[in-house]
Amino acid sequence: MNKKIINIAVIAHVDAGKSTLVDAFLSQAGVFRANEEVKEQVMDSNDQERERGITIYSKNCAIEYNDYKINIVDTPGHADFSSEVERIMKTVDTVILLVDSSEGPMPQTRFVLSKALELGLKPILLINKIDKKDQRALEVVDEVLELFMELDANDEQLEFKTLFGIAREGIAQYSMDKESKDLSPLFETIIKQVGNYPLELVEQDAQLQISSLAYDSFIGRLGIGRLFKGTLKEGQQVSISKNDGSINREKISGLFVYQGLKRVSVKEAQAGDIVVISGIKDLTIGDTVNNVDKIDPLPPIIIEEPTMSMNFLVNTSPFAGKVGKFVTTRNIKERLDKELEVNVGLKVEALTDSSADGFKVLGRGELHLSVLIESMRREGFELGISRPEVVFKVGPNKEKLEPIEKVIVDVPSEYSGTVINKLNLRKGKMLDMDSDGVRDKVTYSVPTRGLIGFKSEFTNDTRGEGVMVKSLVGYEEYRGPIEGRNNGVLISMASGVSLPYALNNLEDRGILFIGPQVQVYDGMIVGLHSKDNDLEVNPTNAKKLTNTRSSGTDDAIKLTPPRKFTLEEALDFIEWDELVEVTPDDVRLRKKWLSSNERKQHRNDPH
Repeated sequence: MNKKIINIAVIAHVDAGKSTLVDAFLSQAGVFRANEEVKEQVMDSNDQERERGITIYSKNCAIEYNDYKINIVDTPGHADFSSEVERIMKTVDTVILLVDSSEGPMPQTRFVLSKALELGLKPILLINKIDKKDQRALEVVDEVLELFMELDANDEQLEFKTLFGIAREGIAQYSMDKESKDLSPLFETIIKQVGNYPLELVEQDAQLQISSLAYDSFIGRLGIGRLFKGTLKEGQQVSISKNDGSINREKISGLFVYQGLKRVSVKEAQAGDIVVISGIKDLTIGDTVNNVDKIDPLPPIIIEEPTMSMNFLVNTSPFAGKVGKFVTTRNIKERLDKELEVNVGLKVEALTDSSADGFKVLGRGELHLSVLIESMRREGFELGISRPEVVFKVGPNKEKLEPIEKVIVDVPSEYSGTVINKLNLRKGKMLDMDSDGVRDKVTYSVPTRGLIGFKSEFTNDTRGEGVMVKSLVGYEEYRGPIEGRNNGVLISMASGVSLPYALNNLEDRGILFIGPQVQVYDGMIVGLHSKDNDLEVNPTNAKKLTNTRSSGTDDAIKLTPPRKFTLEEALDFIEWDELVEVTPDDVRLRKKWLSSNERKQHRNDPH
């Protein structure tokens, strides 16, 4: 029973170095064996996290430093996973705010910092990557101080400690000119600021709030949270105060704490520690665990509402069921119900349209929902996904409100005019512009719906040299209609296999999405039309043979490589009358109504 327990969270914008800092914590605390091969960003254990290079799910680990146990929570930096950040804040004593020495505070920095300040936490600022050639660490400290003041930090919070470091090399130092060899200055600062968990709370009645959920195939659902008061024992009878006010009596069958990267079983856990309990089937986030005869529920954890929705439909294409294992409404419902148990930023509603077979899924953004779709695809699901739509609200005067995002773009000066023009067309409002003669940094306020499909355009317009970051700032009055995609699409009017001869003839019509020898069906989208209308084409058309043929008549046809879509790009591309067909092997584009006659009937129906 180690009574010196400290809980910390590492918060920052995407790519500031959170997971790298946690790697350094674990390494210097001796968690890894001397001969152990360790991956970078060891906490990013999920396949998609490693592929995308971002943290999606907050995760726990624990290290020993001197006679202290320090629980560390690695949090996501992307705005779409903010629900992961919100509930974790309640379980920690302090946060390490990581800021890039050249970028300074970014939009997501503001969000995660505001959550910490609202809960009364006093952050420790670590200016990371001070080895960069363009570092401006001291200026960045002033920018962070201004951000604290903008967020109404109290006097104590404004007296935050500042350190400088290189997370990749595991170095933290008290000042720019006071060099260090390891993270000792950061460890010492944490201990000095937080101190011991109050011992008198250990003697009180147990109080644990569930802040996240996990699932183990052997022992079932796991509830994770901080034990604020008292002690809990394996096999103990407890009362569970639910978010709806009801109280259940349950038994804790398993009790665990974190040790390094592992979850270890213990007989007893004490106040201050982050613990994991098993054996309670219907445990949900926000539930409070107390002693049976001493019920003392904590306020429920409130998560911000979703801002975007997509319809997850049963795949109705002619290729349905050829690859996937899970293709029915029941399969999809069971999987979404399972996701709801652990993904608190998600909501699922039944579709009101009787002609559609599926569910309306609401989340915190395109990335939040596309990560779920990608997970389902890899698990063997087949889905038809509709165009992303924002979630509108009604204001106090019955006015229509829509989600607004703050967008910061950093682009070479030669491309800034194009980007500014595009953002203006998407109902954006310029807030600030700064230039050093080579690159322009432009800040905009843009409706979320105006940013759907903008990312790929932005990459093309800036030749891949532009950087764009965005974060939700709230809801404002509806800014009016936004023009959609300017081009129509090429729609296959036949089923079969695409042939080089047919595709060669179609290249003059636009940009193709498929190559030769690809299975197509009637209603499948095979390319982007060069004009603004949809065009029905036959990619399976073969060259007619004649009786006489001379040598050299059939030279090899050279086709332009087709444009390939990632899942996110496909979701950005489609219009209201189109779907993305997602299977374990393929991501295809199709019309919602496959036959030409059906499309004519619904031509003017945007619903």
